[in-house]
Amino acid sequence: MTNGSIFSPDLRDLIVKALPEETSRYGTAPELRHTYLPTAHVKALHPDNMLVVGIRGSGKSFWWAALQQKEHRALLGERLNISETTIISTGFGERSSPDNYPGKDVLASLMEQYEAREIWQMVVVWHVGKSLLPEFASQEKWKDRVKWVKHHPEEVERCLFSVDNELESQDNYHLVLFDALDRTANDWKNMHALVRGLLQVLLDFRSYKRIRLKVFVRPDQIDDPSVFSFPDSSKIRSQRTELNWPLKELYGLFWQYLGNESNNGNIFRDGCVQLTSTEWKQKDGVWIVPEILRTDEETQRKVFHAMTGPWMGRDRRRGFPYTWLPNHLGDARRQVSPRSFLAALRHAATDRPREDQKYALHYESIKHGVQAASQIRVNEIQEDYPWVGELFEPLSGISVPCKFKEIQQKWEENGVLKGLEKEISATDIRLPPEHIKSGPEGVLKDLNTLGLVELMSDGRVNLPDVYRVGYRMGRRGGVKPMAR
Repeated sequence: MTNGSIFSPDLRDLIVKALPEETSRYGTAPELRHTYLPTAHVKALHPDNMLVVGIRGSGKSFWWAALQQKEHRALLGERLNISETTIISTGFGERSSPDNYPGKDVLASLMEQYEAREIWQMVVVWHVGKSLLPEFASQEKWKDRVKWVKHHPEEVERCLFSVDNELESQDNYHLVLFDALDRTANDWKNMHALVRGLLQVLLDFRSYKRIRLKVFVRPDQIDDPSVFSFPDSSKIRSQRTELNWPLKELYGLFWQYLGNESNNGNIFRDGCVQLTSTEWKQKDGVWIVPEILRTDEETQRKVFHAMTGPWMGRDRRRGFPYTWLPNHLGDARRQVSPRSFLAALRHAATDRPREDQKYALHYESIKHGVQAASQIRVNEIQEDYPWVGELFEPLSGISVPCKFKEIQQKWEENGVLKGLEKEISATDIRLPPEHIKSGPEGVLKDLNTLGLVELMSDGRVNLPDVYRVGYRMGRRGGVKPMAR
């Protein structure tokens, strides 16, 4: 294989070894060398910003785990206004942790007796103030702890006031982290109630200076109007921050992985030096992506095209790899998951070389990478919402954008909604389509809320490639759908 760039032929192997096969292991702290902090995330991770919103795969659980590690806080602390000494507690997460927070079934039981706000307030007090409240600390069950906090408001208030003052005198913070709120309940009504109660507690704790909550949520978990239906909720809504991944940050993350590959990362770093005349520096054993490689799109394009060539075909009419790849991985909100981005690149590098290949990544391999990333994304959606597959399976083979009548007809021919309603009534499907009682239009609304479909201005329905390809739907001139 003749290489048309300054990168050696070993770059394909480097990409495969540098990028993870599995990027979604929940609750596992990321390796320090793979910890990349986008500029857009600095604000979101600051202690004072308590509501953090991001799509699936945007890094919510990544940061939930990373903030719990002293070495990660040491590496990132200067930009986040946190440090190794910052006290971190977990208020909720995907995995069961009965010593730290009540699980889904316990929450369901507690909701029969208490308001959601009272439950979450108790969880925060448990982490922040139990050392100063021995009677509270002696309660062995979560229901007794909620009861104690509810009936001892003055003791709780004085305790939190004292803790906050002590933290301020030490120039320190106590962060209580909440993630995976879709795991708090099996139905939307209770989940929305629990999320609303947690947001009320966020509002309560805005008055403290050093006790901070940080809640990671997906957009669909706060889209329902009931979630913000409490006094002064606008103060929380207006301060939400997003875990977005602009194009520059996706490539910055890619460079982070390549430059820190333990055996041959120098291949990429040295190639970058030749292309940009910018040296890489280390901090705590981690190679730091140079600023120009993080922030300058033309420099990033130059480096990426040295791996891929300048076009997504034989000429410029097919598009440019640097923009083509993220453009085909965005959801209906135009947001790209870094998990999908890295998966596409890794699969592109494992694709077979072509006879005429001059660069490490052939444009056809990049297309195959998008196919693989789409299938991974579809599998992730199925984990969260198993019913989505039942809606999209009968649509295999149709081309989008299309009129909604065409989709509705397929559903009716296959008895999809009736079958799904029976399944919901007979089994305990977690978070079923919320508006299925409103018929096809209600289900379409649910799919749109999840970012799976786009409602176009001319009334047609579109699916972004990151879902369309995996669900085997066509588009004229688009990436071919997955074969059965």
